[in-house]
Amino acid sequence: MSSTYTLPVGPLHVALEEPMYFDVKVEGETVRAVELAAGHVHRGMEALAMNRNWFQNITLTERVCSLCSNSHPATYCMALENLAGIVVPERAQYLRVIADEVKRIASHLFNVGIMAHLVGFDSLFMHAMEIREIMQDVKEGVYGNRMNLGALTIGGCRYDIDEESKGFMLAQLNKLKPLVAELHNVYDTDPLIKTRTQGIGVLPLDKAIEYEVVGPVARASGVNYDVRRKAPYAVYPELNFEVQTDTAGDVHSRAMLRIREAVESVSLVEQCLEHMPEGPNQLAGFVQIPEGEAIARSEAPRGEVFYYVRSDGTDMPQRLKWRVPTYMNWEALQVMMAGCQVADIPLIVNSIDPCISCTER
Repeated sequence: MSSTYTLPVGPLHVALEEPMYFDVKVEGETVRAVELAAGHVHRGMEALAMNRNWFQNITLTERVCSLCSNSHPATYCMALENLAGIVVPERAQYLRVIADEVKRIASHLFNVGIMAHLVGFDSLFMHAMEIREIMQDVKEGVYGNRMNLGALTIGGCRYDIDEESKGFMLAQLNKLKPLVAELHNVYDTDPLIKTRTQGIGVLPLDKAIEYEVVGPVARASGVNYDVRRKAPYAVYPELNFEVQTDTAGDVHSRAMLRIREAVESVSLVEQCLEHMPEGPNQLAGFVQIPEGEAIARSEAPRGEVFYYVRSDGTDMPQRLKWRVPTYMNWEALQVMMAGCQVADIPLIVNSIDPCISCTER
């Protein structure tokens, strides 16, 4: 008689409030194999995009994903600008980087906070979320919204930063820096965090390459790949930052890497605020999108986002398609979960920072 049996997990998932179903084959408390079943939340967004004009789709793409909500319209706009040969004003390029990095800080702090909650360290979870509130205040104070910034338009940005907003952002970043350093120290030294996350959900370098994972999941396994460095866009080539990598490839290393990336993002925002030139924040007049096709990609908080657009010369896309990082990362859960304990499943799933709604769009 076989001692292996199948444990259903989901579709309302234990680590995130999104539907994803796992058939987990276990032997006692040990996971032997995992099969993923997706497709519970298809929203038909790519079809919706073909019934809206180019500018209406900025609003639509911003709602693909809440945590990466700036990366989607930014990459969409870049694809259109590549197609139309639009040169975005330099000030707008700085403003785009600021919006992207503000979202990255908030996204990473949210993920590591959830990890503390799954470990059972709820006071640390609430502390991480309290620190994240500083960036939520930045979003609300500068952009007027706490999640979707509404910052992008084709050929520039819909917002600008005056001296008062600049002073407010710098003050908030100065408040944030020591708290993130404190958070890093807690995650790096706390015995409960280390016991529950080190050596758990390991994805070795060769498997990270084989499964073509992206973002913090890839970098925590030693893959030195960041779109901001490998295929620079906006003003990233003019900014100083270090691509964070690790070699452990476990749950703990992914969390630590995200905290270090948040620190780098703070520096990037400060550099942008210091060096941003005067000038227009968007092109004047109406932008025409010609017939043709184009692509663009960017480094979202979860990893590489890729957009493809095809135009027949009208004001609506003939085809709009995108690929999100979770699509590349979730197959690797089969490697990360093999041999783990059942209790570790939520931690491992959370460590890839999955977004089901944007993957199934």
